[in-house]
Amino acid sequence: MDQDAFRQTYREVNERFCAYEKAVLTNKCGCSQSEKFCIAEREGVHCNSDAGQQRCLAFLDILRKQARFALGNIQQDQNSRLPHGKAIRVQVGGMRGLHSILHPGKEIPECIPDIDALLQAAAERYGGLDALPFSDIMPEISAYEVKRRSRRHRNK
Repeated sequence: MDQDAFRQTYREVNERFCAYEKAVLTNKCGCSQSEKFCIAEREGVHCNSDAGQQRCLAFLDILRKQARFALGNIQQDQNSRLPHGKAIRVQVGGMRGLHSILHPGKEIPECIPDIDALLQAAAERYGGLDALPFSDIMPEISAYEVKRRSRRHRNK
């Protein structure tokens, strides 16, 4: 299946996409509202909640704006897509930072178990996602390193 056909089929099958798809597919985050599916041997993630998807999209939008300096991304166009590595850093690092402010003193788990529950708890505790202490979240985004693929060596 070529890339264009895959994207078209993906959009048709997955009308309510998971905003944290990259983090879920890399097994760095989980979510009680997510559901994995396959198209032509590729995985995707569907969100089962309109409210959950809107909460995730809103938080990612805020995070992306707040993390511009941490990512070294000084582009003015907020609608442009982040490169894969930076998108992973925002998604996983943002969830790790959120976990750290909600559970101070506790070790951050390797896999954040439930994105939706974490966002709901943060919104309740701080009175909304806009009111979060982003200066305490940003260090996790800055510190998070995307695992690099190892190069395959060809036998000559």
